[in-house]
Order: sequence, then structure tokens, then C-alpha cells
Amino acid sequence: MLRRWLDQVAGYFRGPGGRGLRAPAFGAIVALVGGAWMLSGLYIVQANEAAVITRFGGYNRSVGPGLHVHLPIPIERAELVQVTNQFKTVIGISSTGSPAPDESLMLTGDENIVDLSFTVQWHISDAPKYLFRVRDPDDAVKAVAESAMREVVGRSALKSILTNGRGDVQAQTAAMMQSILDHYQTGVTVDAVQIQNANPPGDVVPAYQDIAKAGQDAQSAINDGNTYRNKKVNEAKGDAAKIVQDAQGYREQVVRQAKGQAAQFDQLYAEYRRAPAVTRQRLYIETMQQILTLNRKVIIDAKGSTAPIILPPDAFRAAAPVTVTAPAAAPTQTPAAAAGPSQEATPR
Repeated sequence: MLRRWLDQVAGYFRGPGGRGLRAPAFGAIVALVGGAWMLSGLYIVQANEAAVITRFGGYNRSVGPGLHVHLPIPIERAELVQVTNQFKTVIGISSTGSPAPDESLMLTGDENIVDLSFTVQWHISDAPKYLFRVRDPDDAVKAVAESAMREVVGRSALKSILTNGRGDVQAQTAAMMQSILDHYQTGVTVDAVQIQNANPPGDVVPAYQDIAKAGQDAQSAINDGNTYRNKKVNEAKGDAAKIVQDAQGYREQVVRQAKGQAAQFDQLYAEYRRAPAVTRQRLYIETMQQILTLNRKVIIDAKGSTAPIILPPDAFRAAAPVTVTAPAAAPTQTPAAAAGPSQEATPR
């Protein structure tokens, strides 16, 4: 059956007498081949791609996503490039996940060695340059990343790289990479540089751990000192506020006492103007009463006595002190208290 079917097909294409090809068959073949050749210029560009059209091997134009047609092959060809995808290049770790010391060991600015691995995230920003300016852009990105990182690490101290200086190292490396790649016209944009691991070489790890622990202890001591300082400062501020409040209260007390004394003086002055003699006598008596109340007194009746008067030894002994309450901030004394206890002999 297969042989019979092949004979029928062959008979359709054979010309008269079994020689040559029939004209309709020849035209169909030509049309079929021509249609297939024309369809070779039909292509689809996905949303994350850009098509670079070359004419006889040279760059002609770039087109975006969608269904497009170019001249049939080999006149024009379409190279599809993923321009929105983000690519990642790893330095310091091999493709199998094992360490790559040839890439990760670097010399720092203070002449120490650091074992550093990092990744570079990048995307294609210019498809024609990416295809035609550099022979192997992916290898170029990796080589530039390693070179830039070694230069930045060579200007940095080991302690900074291991602790809080990673951000600066990453930023400087990304900027340097972008500058070099732009100079090479690779059509690549660096999105980020991320340090994965940064450690001293394995032989000296225990020593660096001791250093890190000492730094933590020092920071803990600093924190304790700051806590004690804050406590004392707050206590001092509280004491100062209390002293200020006490002073303000004392000031208010003294001001009110002064105002009261001034008002009393005004009242006495008014009474004095109405009755000067009586007021003067009353003031004298009140003043003497205040003075004599605070002193020991000895009264002697000397009338008709010719013999010497002999007083006992304790006659003029000081009386018990009288406590006068006054504000602690500004102690005051009455004139009699300031003079202290005195002795007075008053003849009758």
C-alpha cells in the first residue's frame, strides 16, 4: 500500500512519458519554497525581550515586543535579547557551591587578608551594545566585578569590611563597575552589589573572634557608663529643681514678710501721726519687753545699804539659749538675739 501510494504521488509530478515534471507541480513547489522563505522573516518578540535586526550581519535596527516581520533569511536576522530580566553573577563561590579561593581571597588596605564572596545583580540596558561591543559580556561583567572589588578592598581596612563598612564597600564597587562597563560600552547596568560573606582566613579566625569579643565587652562597659552618667545627671537635675523650688518658696516668704512689715509700719506711722507721744511710749515699752524677755536680770535694792553687795557666782550665768526658727537659706535674728544673752543690774 505504501509503494502504491508513493507511485501515485510520483505519477502526479512526472511529466508526459514519465520524464521531467509537470508544469503545475513545478509551480506548486516553487510557491511552497517561496512561501516558506518569506515566512522565515516572521518573528515574535516577548514582553521581556528586545529584537536586534541585522542586515547581512551588520546592525540595522531594534524593535520592541510584538509580532514583526523582517526581510527573509539570510538578508536579515533577528537576535532576541532579554532586556528586563535581572541577571546575577557570583564571585568567590564556584558553580557547584564550593569556595573559590582564587576569587575570594583579597588584600585589604591595612595589609590583611579577607575571604570575601559577593554577588552582582545587573540587567541589559542597551541590546545592540550588549551583542556587538563585547565578545562575551557575561564574562566581562564577572571580570570587572572582581577587579573593582579588589581595588575597593585594597583601599579599606579589614575591621571596616568585617563590621559596619560593608555598605560603603558595596556602593563604591557598584559605582566603579558601572564606570568601567560604560567605558567598554557593554550595554549593561549594575543594579546592586551584595557581599555574601566577609571573614578573615580560616587560620586566624579564633584570634579575630577574640578581638570581636573584646570589642563587645568594651561596648558593654561604655553602655554601663552611659547609664550611670544618665542616672547621676537626672538625679542632679532633680536636686537642682528642688533647690530652685525651695529658693522660690523662700523668696515668696521673704517678700510677703517684707510686705507685711511694710504694711505694719504704715499702720504704726498713721497711729503715730494721730498720737505721737502715746505711740512712742508704747513702742518703747514693747521693745524693752522683747529685749528683757531674752536676758537674765538681777534687781538690787541699794537704798540705805553701806556694805558692799556680793552676788553669788552664778548670778550672771548665761540663761538657757532661746531657739529662734528662721529659714535655712537665709537665717535672720532679731537685734536682741544677735546681741546674745547679757546681764543687767538695775537699781530699784
